[in-house]
Amino acid sequence: MSKDLLEQFPLFEGFSEEQIKLLRPLFVPSECHAGTVLFDQGEPAIYFYLMVSGEVAIHYKPEDDQDIVITRIKPGGMVGWSAVIGRRSYTSAAICTEYTELLRVRGSDLQTLCVNHPETGNKFVDRMADVVAHRLESNHPQLLQLLENGLRNGVHMETK
Repeated sequence: MSKDLLEQFPLFEGFSEEQIKLLRPLFVPSECHAGTVLFDQGEPAIYFYLMVSGEVAIHYKPEDDQDIVITRIKPGGMVGWSAVIGRRSYTSAAICTEYTELLRVRGSDLQTLCVNHPETGNKFVDRMADVVAHRLESNHPQLLQLLENGLRNGVHMETK
């Protein structure tokens, strides 16, 4: 991965070079064609994704209604944060609407980072809460607590 790629994301603002060096090997580049399903609603929440290029539509299907697109994620955004906050499954589906480049990381790898490097882990959790709160226009302390609980109390992951 390009040395500076992670640093281009708002999520990593304020991270030191040493912290970026700890995080960089966890993120795997991934390319997807239009129509690729990153994950379906209800599937085990394994991966968290950062958008490098392209677009991903987030779909939600209520039990008694039709599938709806609730948002479209553009470069610099993130999807799959259920994998980070400790949910067993994704609460929505993510489908690439065009050729898309992503960085993918296992939620369990981020959990391990938090245990082994708490300063970097805490900073990641805090920055992620900021980004998610901004996206959802929600309360930062509540999201921070949800993220911290998920990472510190273990994330149920399916291994392959």
